Amino acid sequence: MKVVDAMMGTPYYCQPDSNLGFATELMWKGNCGFLPVLEPDGRVAGVLTDRDICIALGTRGLPCGRVRAADAMSRNVRVCAPDDELKTAMTVMRDGRVRRLPVVTKDGRLVGVISMDDILLRSSSAAGSISPEEIVSAFRAINTHELSLVAPKAATA
Repeated sequence: MKVVDAMMGTPYYCQPDSNLGFATELMWKGNCGFLPVLEPDGRVAGVLTDRDICIALGTRGLPCGRVRAADAMSRNVRVCAPDDELKTAMTVMRDGRVRRLPVVTKDGRLVGVISMDDILLRSSSAAGSISPEEIVSAFRAINTHELSLVAPKAATA
């Protein structure tokens, strides 16, 4: 199965100068926690997650209308193409430790978003599909926390 057969087309997105209040409203309307951030020419500049918004607002002490998407977005974006196999997209997610990918054309323009949920819901037992074991393995790789990034908690009496 191809990415185009499983992706969500016409996704919500924002622009680098969009404020986080606007981005949050789009996530609410779209019932999603992920927005591609597009340059005016339609190319993906970054991605913004609900977690990115929480961290940005929690560490800046500013109202959401004063923080831009460009200030909170991830710029190291993993993508896939509409004609990629689902297994290829899942490998990109696993290797990048992300659960969602913008789907872009050869010239980098956004045409959709695919998530691990999309892959899980559309995988089957048909020949050439992704096995349940492969999906579980990818989920584990994506969601395994690197403990070295967490500061040890001081013991209290």
